[in-house]
Amino acid sequence: MSATTNISHHDLSAFISRCLTACGMPVFDAEQVGTLMSRADLMGQDGHGVFRLPMYIKRIRASGMNMTPNFKIIEDRAATALIDGDNGMGHLVMQHATEVAMEKARQTGVAWVGARHSNHAGPAALYPMMAAQDDMIGIYMAVASANHMPPWGGIDMLLGTNPIAVALPSKDFPPIVLDMASTVAAYGKVKTAALRNEQMPEGWMVDRNGAPLTDPKKSSEGFLLPIGGPKGYGLSLIFGILAGVLNGAAFGRDVVDFNADASTTTNTGHMILALDIKAFADPDVFKSDIDAVWRQFKSSELMPGFDEVRLPGERMHSVTQKRSEDGIPLSDALRENLNVMAADLGVRPL
Repeated sequence: MSATTNISHHDLSAFISRCLTACGMPVFDAEQVGTLMSRADLMGQDGHGVFRLPMYIKRIRASGMNMTPNFKIIEDRAATALIDGDNGMGHLVMQHATEVAMEKARQTGVAWVGARHSNHAGPAALYPMMAAQDDMIGIYMAVASANHMPPWGGIDMLLGTNPIAVALPSKDFPPIVLDMASTVAAYGKVKTAALRNEQMPEGWMVDRNGAPLTDPKKSSEGFLLPIGGPKGYGLSLIFGILAGVLNGAAFGRDVVDFNADASTTTNTGHMILALDIKAFADPDVFKSDIDAVWRQFKSSELMPGFDEVRLPGERMHSVTQKRSEDGIPLSDALRENLNVMAADLGVRPL
Protein backbone atom coordinates (compact mmCIF):
# COMPACT_ATOMS: atom_id res chain seq x y z
CA MET A 1 0.00 0.00 0.00
CA SER A 2 1.15 3.52 -0.78
CA ALA A 3 2.06 5.90 2.05
CA THR A 4 -0.22 8.88 2.62
CA THR A 5 0.09 12.58 3.46
CA ASN A 6 -2.72 14.62 5.03
CA ILE A 7 -3.87 17.78 3.25
CA SER A 8 -6.29 20.31 4.71
CA HIS A 9 -9.70 20.67 3.09
CA HIS A 10 -9.00 24.35 2.39
CA ASP A 11 -5.65 23.66 0.70
CA LEU A 12 -7.14 20.90 -1.43
CA SER A 13 -10.04 23.08 -2.53
CA ALA A 14 -7.68 25.96 -3.41
CA PHE A 15 -5.43 23.61 -5.39
CA ILE A 16 -8.33 22.29 -7.46
CA SER A 17 -9.50 25.83 -8.11
CA ARG A 18 -6.01 26.91 -9.25
CA CYS A 19 -5.78 24.03 -11.71
CA LEU A 20 -9.21 24.65 -13.21
CA THR A 21 -8.62 28.39 -13.49
CA ALA A 22 -5.38 27.68 -15.35
CA CYS A 23 -7.47 25.69 -17.85
CA GLY A 24 -9.75 28.62 -18.57
CA MET A 25 -12.60 28.09 -16.12
CA PRO A 26 -13.91 31.38 -14.66
CA VAL A 27 -12.60 31.97 -11.14
CA PHE A 28 -15.99 31.84 -9.41
CA ASP A 29 -16.91 28.57 -11.14
CA ALA A 30 -13.51 27.08 -10.36
CA GLU A 31 -13.96 27.94 -6.68
CA GLN A 32 -17.39 26.31 -6.66
CA VAL A 33 -16.03 23.13 -8.24
CA GLY A 34 -13.05 23.15 -5.88
CA THR A 35 -15.40 23.30 -2.92
CA LEU A 36 -17.59 20.45 -4.18
CA MET A 37 -14.71 18.19 -5.26
CA SER A 38 -12.79 18.62 -2.00
CA ARG A 39 -16.02 18.04 -0.07
CA ALA A 40 -16.15 14.61 -1.72
CA ASP A 41 -12.72 13.80 -0.26
CA LEU A 42 -13.73 15.31 3.07
CA MET A 43 -16.70 12.91 3.20
CA GLY A 44 -14.49 9.92 2.43
CA GLN A 45 -15.63 9.56 -1.18
CA ASP A 46 -12.03 9.26 -2.37
CA GLY A 47 -12.91 7.83 -5.77
CA HIS A 48 -14.94 10.93 -6.67
CA GLY A 49 -12.83 13.80 -5.33
CA VAL A 50 -9.43 15.17 -6.34
CA PHE A 51 -8.58 11.72 -7.70
CA ARG A 52 -10.73 12.65 -10.70
CA LEU A 53 -9.02 16.01 -11.37
CA PRO A 54 -6.42 14.74 -13.90
CA MET A 55 -9.22 13.12 -15.88
CA TYR A 56 -11.21 16.36 -15.87
CA ILE A 57 -8.16 18.36 -16.93
CA LYS A 58 -7.48 15.92 -19.76
CA ARG A 59 -11.06 16.30 -20.99
CA ILE A 60 -10.93 20.10 -20.73
CA ARG A 61 -7.68 20.25 -22.71
CA ALA A 62 -9.15 18.00 -25.39
CA SER A 63 -12.09 20.43 -25.76
CA GLY A 64 -14.40 17.74 -24.45
CA MET A 65 -15.96 20.04 -21.84
CA ASN A 66 -17.31 23.60 -22.07
CA MET A 67 -15.61 26.04 -19.67
CA THR A 68 -18.20 28.80 -20.14
CA PRO A 69 -21.54 26.96 -20.41
CA ASN A 70 -24.89 28.67 -20.74
CA PHE A 71 -27.35 26.62 -18.68
CA LYS A 72 -30.86 26.68 -20.12
CA ILE A 73 -34.19 25.54 -18.71
CA ILE A 74 -35.73 24.05 -21.82
CA GLU A 75 -38.88 22.63 -20.18
CA ASP A 76 -40.36 24.49 -17.23
CA ARG A 77 -43.46 23.77 -15.16
CA ALA A 78 -44.47 24.58 -11.60
CA ALA A 79 -42.89 21.48 -10.06
CA THR A 80 -40.58 20.23 -12.82
CA ALA A 81 -37.81 21.44 -15.07
CA LEU A 82 -35.41 20.05 -17.65
CA ILE A 83 -32.01 21.73 -17.77
CA ASP A 84 -29.53 21.66 -20.64
CA GLY A 85 -26.04 21.87 -19.13
CA ASP A 86 -24.36 22.94 -22.39
CA ASN A 87 -21.60 20.36 -21.81
CA GLY A 88 -20.51 22.16 -18.66
CA MET A 89 -18.74 20.69 -15.63
CA GLY A 90 -21.14 18.26 -14.00
CA HIS A 91 -20.68 19.75 -10.53
CA LEU A 92 -21.84 23.14 -11.77
CA VAL A 93 -24.75 21.70 -13.74
CA MET A 94 -26.03 19.74 -10.76
CA GLN A 95 -25.50 22.53 -8.26
CA HIS A 96 -27.66 24.70 -10.52
CA ALA A 97 -30.25 21.94 -10.97
CA THR A 98 -30.44 21.41 -7.21
CA GLU A 99 -30.95 25.11 -6.58
CA VAL A 100 -33.76 25.16 -9.16
CA ALA A 101 -35.39 22.11 -7.57
CA MET A 102 -35.21 23.59 -4.07
CA GLU A 103 -36.69 26.91 -5.20
CA LYS A 104 -39.58 25.16 -6.91
CA ALA A 105 -40.15 22.87 -3.91
CA ARG A 106 -40.55 25.91 -1.64
CA GLN A 107 -43.55 26.85 -3.78
CA THR A 108 -45.03 23.47 -4.72
CA GLY A 109 -43.90 21.15 -1.93
CA VAL A 110 -42.00 18.82 -4.25
CA ALA A 111 -39.96 19.35 -7.42
CA TRP A 112 -38.21 17.07 -9.91
CA VAL A 113 -35.47 18.54 -12.10
CA GLY A 114 -33.69 16.60 -14.83
CA ALA A 115 -30.44 17.52 -16.56
CA ARG A 116 -28.83 16.55 -19.85
CA HIS A 117 -25.66 17.54 -21.69
CA SER A 118 -23.82 17.40 -18.38
CA ASN A 119 -20.67 15.57 -17.25
CA HIS A 120 -19.43 13.53 -14.30
CA ALA A 121 -20.57 15.35 -11.14
CA GLY A 122 -18.74 13.62 -8.29
CA PRO A 123 -20.41 11.59 -5.52
CA ALA A 124 -24.18 11.28 -5.62
CA ALA A 125 -24.62 12.40 -1.99
CA LEU A 126 -23.44 15.96 -2.65
CA TYR A 127 -26.71 17.15 -4.14
CA PRO A 128 -29.45 15.65 -1.92
CA MET A 129 -27.39 16.78 1.09
CA MET A 130 -27.84 20.37 -0.13
CA ALA A 131 -31.59 19.87 0.12
CA ALA A 132 -31.31 18.24 3.56
CA GLN A 133 -29.48 21.29 4.88
CA ASP A 134 -32.57 23.36 4.03
CA ASP A 135 -35.17 21.15 5.75
CA MET A 136 -35.89 19.18 2.60
CA ILE A 137 -35.50 15.57 1.55
CA GLY A 138 -33.28 15.15 -1.49
CA ILE A 139 -33.17 12.25 -3.96
CA TYR A 140 -30.59 12.01 -6.76
CA MET A 141 -29.99 9.55 -9.61
CA ALA A 142 -27.51 9.59 -12.47
CA VAL A 143 -26.32 7.72 -15.50
CA ALA A 144 -22.74 6.67 -14.79
CA SER A 145 -19.95 8.11 -16.93
CA ALA A 146 -18.97 4.72 -18.36
CA ASN A 147 -20.57 1.31 -18.80
CA HIS A 148 -18.97 -1.37 -16.65
CA MET A 149 -21.85 -3.82 -16.27
CA PRO A 150 -23.90 -5.96 -18.67
CA PRO A 151 -27.60 -6.73 -18.26
CA TRP A 152 -28.18 -9.76 -16.06
CA GLY A 153 -27.28 -12.83 -18.06
CA GLY A 154 -25.47 -10.90 -20.82
CA ILE A 155 -21.91 -9.79 -21.49
CA ASP A 156 -22.44 -6.56 -23.49
CA MET A 157 -21.57 -3.49 -21.41
CA LEU A 158 -24.86 -1.58 -21.52
CA LEU A 159 -25.11 -0.29 -17.94
CA GLY A 160 -23.01 1.66 -15.48
CA THR A 161 -22.84 1.94 -11.72
CA ASN A 162 -25.92 4.21 -12.01
CA PRO A 163 -26.20 5.50 -8.43
CA ILE A 164 -28.94 6.74 -6.16
CA ALA A 165 -28.56 9.00 -3.12
CA VAL A 166 -31.18 10.06 -0.57
CA ALA A 167 -30.63 12.55 2.26
CA LEU A 168 -32.99 13.10 5.22
CA PRO A 169 -32.28 15.77 7.86
CA SER A 170 -32.33 15.10 11.59
CA LYS A 171 -32.13 17.33 14.66
CA ASP A 172 -29.45 16.10 17.08
CA PHE A 173 -28.02 13.26 15.01
CA PRO A 174 -26.31 13.34 11.60
CA PRO A 175 -28.59 13.29 8.55
CA ILE A 176 -29.47 9.86 7.22
CA VAL A 177 -27.70 9.69 3.85
CA LEU A 178 -27.95 6.69 1.55
CA ASP A 179 -25.40 6.90 -1.28
CA MET A 180 -25.04 3.71 -3.26
CA ALA A 181 -24.11 2.44 -6.67
CA SER A 182 -26.32 -0.19 -8.23
CA THR A 183 -23.17 -2.31 -8.51
CA VAL A 184 -21.42 -4.02 -5.59
CA ALA A 185 -18.63 -1.44 -5.83
CA ALA A 186 -18.33 1.87 -7.63
CA TYR A 187 -15.77 1.87 -10.42
CA GLY A 188 -13.93 4.71 -8.70
CA LYS A 189 -13.03 2.21 -5.96
CA VAL A 190 -11.54 -0.08 -8.58
CA LYS A 191 -9.40 2.76 -9.93
CA THR A 192 -8.22 3.88 -6.48
CA ALA A 193 -7.33 0.27 -5.62
CA ALA A 194 -5.22 0.11 -8.77
CA LEU A 195 -3.44 3.35 -7.88
CA ARG A 196 -2.67 2.04 -4.38
CA ASN A 197 -1.53 -1.38 -5.67
CA GLU A 198 -4.28 -3.09 -3.68
CA GLN A 199 -6.32 -6.15 -4.62
CA MET A 200 -10.10 -6.06 -4.88
CA PRO A 201 -12.27 -8.33 -2.73
CA GLU A 202 -13.95 -11.22 -4.49
CA GLY A 203 -17.47 -10.27 -5.45
CA TRP A 204 -16.69 -6.84 -6.95
CA MET A 205 -15.92 -8.05 -10.47
CA VAL A 206 -15.85 -11.21 -12.57
CA ASP A 207 -14.23 -11.95 -15.90
CA ARG A 208 -16.27 -12.76 -19.01
CA ASN A 209 -16.38 -16.41 -17.99
CA GLY A 210 -17.83 -15.57 -14.57
CA ALA A 211 -14.61 -16.24 -12.61
CA PRO A 212 -13.70 -13.83 -9.78
CA LEU A 213 -11.49 -10.92 -10.86
CA THR A 214 -9.45 -9.35 -8.03
CA ASP A 215 -6.64 -7.50 -9.83
CA PRO A 216 -7.93 -3.95 -10.45
CA LYS A 217 -5.32 -3.42 -13.16
CA LYS A 218 -7.08 -6.14 -15.18
CA SER A 219 -10.55 -4.60 -14.78
CA SER A 220 -10.90 -4.21 -18.55
CA GLU A 221 -11.00 -8.01 -18.76
CA GLY A 222 -14.28 -8.24 -16.85
CA PHE A 223 -17.21 -6.31 -15.45
CA LEU A 224 -18.74 -5.11 -12.20
CA LEU A 225 -21.44 -7.17 -10.52
CA PRO A 226 -24.83 -5.70 -9.58
CA ILE A 227 -25.98 -5.61 -5.98
CA GLY A 228 -28.40 -8.44 -5.26
CA GLY A 229 -27.93 -10.11 -8.63
CA PRO A 230 -30.83 -9.39 -11.01
CA LYS A 231 -32.36 -6.92 -8.53
CA GLY A 232 -29.35 -4.62 -8.82
CA TYR A 233 -29.47 -4.95 -12.60
CA GLY A 234 -33.10 -3.82 -12.47
CA LEU A 235 -32.24 -0.82 -10.30
CA SER A 236 -29.42 0.24 -12.63
CA LEU A 237 -31.78 0.01 -15.59
CA ILE A 238 -34.53 2.08 -13.95
CA PHE A 239 -32.17 4.71 -12.53
CA GLY A 240 -30.59 5.07 -15.96
CA ILE A 241 -33.95 5.51 -17.65
CA LEU A 242 -35.13 8.14 -15.14
CA ALA A 243 -31.87 10.11 -15.23
CA GLY A 244 -30.96 9.50 -18.86
CA VAL A 245 -33.70 8.42 -21.28
CA LEU A 246 -36.33 10.69 -19.73
CA ASN A 247 -34.02 13.72 -20.09
CA GLY A 248 -32.80 13.00 -23.61
CA ALA A 249 -29.37 12.09 -22.21
CA ALA A 250 -27.09 9.22 -23.18
CA PHE A 251 -27.99 5.68 -22.12
CA GLY A 252 -26.96 2.15 -23.06
CA ARG A 253 -24.70 2.01 -26.12
CA ASP A 254 -24.74 5.83 -26.38
CA VAL A 255 -22.84 6.31 -23.11
CA VAL A 256 -19.34 7.66 -23.74
CA ASP A 257 -16.60 6.10 -21.60
CA PHE A 258 -15.40 9.12 -19.67
CA ASN A 259 -12.25 7.21 -18.68
CA ALA A 260 -11.13 6.34 -22.22
CA ASP A 261 -12.47 9.15 -24.43
CA ALA A 262 -11.54 12.72 -23.48
CA SER A 263 -12.94 14.60 -26.46
CA THR A 264 -16.40 13.22 -27.30
CA THR A 265 -19.33 15.02 -25.65
CA THR A 266 -20.76 12.71 -22.98
CA ASN A 267 -24.33 14.06 -22.67
CA THR A 268 -24.49 12.76 -19.11
CA GLY A 269 -27.92 12.72 -17.48
CA HIS A 270 -28.94 13.33 -13.86
CA MET A 271 -32.08 14.01 -11.85
CA ILE A 272 -32.65 15.65 -8.48
CA LEU A 273 -35.87 15.62 -6.47
CA ALA A 274 -36.42 18.06 -3.60
CA LEU A 275 -39.28 17.52 -1.17
CA ASP A 276 -40.10 20.33 1.26
CA ILE A 277 -40.84 18.67 4.59
CA LYS A 278 -43.27 21.48 5.45
CA ALA A 279 -45.64 20.06 2.82
CA PHE A 280 -46.12 17.03 5.10
CA ALA A 281 -45.00 17.86 8.62
CA ASP A 282 -43.45 20.45 10.87
CA PRO A 283 -39.71 20.21 10.05
CA ASP A 284 -38.67 20.27 13.71
CA VAL A 285 -41.10 17.45 14.53
CA PHE A 286 -39.92 15.43 11.52
CA LYS A 287 -36.27 15.89 12.44
CA SER A 288 -37.02 14.87 16.03
CA ASP A 289 -38.75 11.78 14.64
CA ILE A 290 -35.62 10.97 12.62
CA ASP A 291 -33.65 11.29 15.86
CA ALA A 292 -36.03 8.73 17.34
CA VAL A 293 -35.29 6.42 14.40
CA TRP A 294 -31.60 6.81 15.18
CA ARG A 295 -32.14 5.88 18.84
CA GLN A 296 -34.29 2.85 18.01
CA PHE A 297 -31.85 1.42 15.50
CA LYS A 298 -28.72 2.16 17.54
CA SER A 299 -30.27 0.46 20.56
CA SER A 300 -31.19 -2.68 18.61
CA GLU A 301 -30.07 -5.95 20.17
CA LEU A 302 -27.02 -7.13 18.26
CA MET A 303 -26.43 -10.32 16.33
CA PRO A 304 -23.36 -12.27 17.47
CA GLY A 305 -20.24 -10.97 15.74
CA PHE A 306 -21.48 -7.37 15.44
CA ASP A 307 -20.50 -4.53 17.76
CA GLU A 308 -23.04 -1.95 16.56
CA VAL A 309 -25.84 -1.13 14.14
CA ARG A 310 -24.92 1.67 11.76
CA LEU A 311 -27.28 3.90 9.79
CA PRO A 312 -26.63 5.15 6.26
CA GLY A 313 -24.42 8.22 6.38
CA GLU A 314 -23.05 7.51 9.86
CA ARG A 315 -19.60 6.54 8.61
CA MET A 316 -19.58 9.50 6.21
CA HIS A 317 -20.30 11.85 9.11
CA SER A 318 -17.53 10.43 11.29
CA VAL A 319 -15.02 10.52 8.41
CA THR A 320 -15.98 14.13 7.70
CA GLN A 321 -15.38 15.10 11.32
CA LYS A 322 -12.03 13.32 11.47
CA ARG A 323 -10.79 14.73 8.18
CA SER A 324 -11.93 18.23 9.11
CA GLU A 325 -9.62 18.02 12.12
CA ASP A 326 -6.73 15.90 10.80
CA GLY A 327 -6.77 16.65 7.08
CA ILE A 328 -7.57 14.54 4.04
CA PRO A 329 -5.19 11.61 3.47
CA LEU A 330 -3.81 11.48 -0.07
CA SER A 331 -1.65 8.60 -1.19
CA ASP A 332 1.86 9.64 -2.15
CA ALA A 333 1.25 8.17 -5.61
CA LEU A 334 -1.82 10.37 -6.13
CA ARG A 335 -0.09 13.44 -4.73
CA GLU A 336 2.84 12.92 -7.07
CA ASN A 337 0.48 12.61 -10.04
CA LEU A 338 -1.31 15.80 -9.01
CA ASN A 339 1.91 17.74 -8.62
CA VAL A 340 3.19 16.60 -12.01
CA MET A 341 -0.10 17.87 -13.45
CA ALA A 342 0.27 21.16 -11.54
CA ALA A 343 3.76 21.68 -12.95
CA ASP A 344 2.42 21.08 -16.45
CA LEU A 345 -0.31 23.69 -15.82
CA GLY A 346 2.16 26.14 -14.27
CA VAL A 347 0.35 26.37 -10.92
CA ARG A 348 1.54 26.02 -7.33
CA PRO A 349 1.55 22.34 -6.28
CA LEU A 350 0.02 20.84 -3.15
